[in-house]
Amino acid sequence: MNDRLKPAQASRSVAVKARLDHPVIDTDVHVNSYAPALEDYVQHYGGSKLVDALRRAQGGRFARRDAEGKDWYQQTPQERQYHRTLRAPWWARVTRNTHDLATYTLPALLYERLAEQGSDYSVLFPNDVLAPLAAGADNRQALQRAINHFHADLYRPYADRLTPVAGIGLHTPQEGIEELEFAVKTLGLKVINIPGGIRRPIRAIADKYPARDHPDVARHAGYIDFLGIDSEYDYDPFWAKAVELGVPVTTHYGSQGWTGRQSISNYMFNHIGHFADGSQAFAKALFFGGVTRRFPALRVALLEGGADWGAHVYIHLLDRWEKRNREAVQNYNPAHVDLDQLEALFRRYGGSLLKNRELNRDTLVRDSLGISALPHSRDPHADELDDFAAAGIERPEDIRARWLDSFYFGSEADDRTVASAFNTRALPLGGRVNAIWSSDVGHWDVPEFTEPLAESWDLVESGVISQADFKAWVFDNPLRFYTQANPDFFKGTAIEPALAKHGVQAR
Repeated sequence: MNDRLKPAQASRSVAVKARLDHPVIDTDVHVNSYAPALEDYVQHYGGSKLVDALRRAQGGRFARRDAEGKDWYQQTPQERQYHRTLRAPWWARVTRNTHDLATYTLPALLYERLAEQGSDYSVLFPNDVLAPLAAGADNRQALQRAINHFHADLYRPYADRLTPVAGIGLHTPQEGIEELEFAVKTLGLKVINIPGGIRRPIRAIADKYPARDHPDVARHAGYIDFLGIDSEYDYDPFWAKAVELGVPVTTHYGSQGWTGRQSISNYMFNHIGHFADGSQAFAKALFFGGVTRRFPALRVALLEGGADWGAHVYIHLLDRWEKRNREAVQNYNPAHVDLDQLEALFRRYGGSLLKNRELNRDTLVRDSLGISALPHSRDPHADELDDFAAAGIERPEDIRARWLDSFYFGSEADDRTVASAFNTRALPLGGRVNAIWSSDVGHWDVPEFTEPLAESWDLVESGVISQADFKAWVFDNPLRFYTQANPDFFKGTAIEPALAKHGVQAR
């Protein structure tokens, strides 16, 4: 295989790589699927009808259409206002740099150019890997299986330096388990990419307005199931299966189309921060739902959102637990007001408020709290007082373990906010956020394949991060993410000998 890896052409990243004494692991490379070859696999799994379903899913994944089937570009500005048609992603792939376009489509060329990029090993995310999520229930699993099979076969000859993820649908836990077992046991894939949430109907509305009779209502009246809290399904069997099979879990979960990201004219308005917001919701669901408590060996990477949101959520979790743990929350219980003292203080200092009103002792607490004392039908039960109960938080160190140990945060090469991941002066309990290097090549925000490693080193040169931070970002943290889930993850790969020099041995 190594004879296919040509000597590196000159690039800024090659110069950076030459000064490093450790491998570089790229956790996020986006590749394209050559449609005729992919459709051969889809045809095998379900014939021409499944090929048609794939094309509809690819075209409809981000498209928003009106009742007549017209998308954003077919509608007039007035129609977009009327239907509130979201401005979806557009021109999202590299095109002007034709060499790079071919690189993301041809595995042999990508493999050949890895040294030019400065990477030693890359995890690949085919852009169509979760397209089946937009397909109907009758086609979803067959499409997912065909797409995963195609990529497993396509990249198997390059497995010493490249590995594609398997897309796993999670409309139900059983669907996820079936596809996970097929991907790992049959196809030999070793990383998965899942949605961080599933849109579902609100039953109270769906029962009154069935989707078959009221498609517009069904399209807009729903909620997102974040798979870890308040779900109609128990996803624990799926998380257990991922741990059993030693599979690191990744997601590119975004939030375009959510409240605050619903511009009908501006893609960038909808885009900026949307991966961080979507991943934050998913990660908090796993934390507050107790998933990271019940499955401490589960490792989840949240890609493209950066690491800074992971740092601020960690800080806010600690701050809020300190104020609202099961004991501290009693500070806000109206039953603990000293009514005698409150009445005495009102009589002494409240003349201008009372005027000629009679002081009503029975409603004084409610009247003092104002909107915070909106009436409830009853007081909370004891098991409703602790929002951290399912997460099993008894002390601050539990938060540190169940947030910082479980989650890894994909940070793109030029993202200066990655510095927050290493800011131990700001992060409590000596914590460090697990930032993992994610070049994101193949998407519009990386117009040049060979630049990301050099852009990350620029942050060292400018003092944003230290050289030790850089090593943690591009090597230590990615290595830990994959090998904590599966100690044999890099066995037989081109970087296995280099890992041994760093004290890492495959079993």
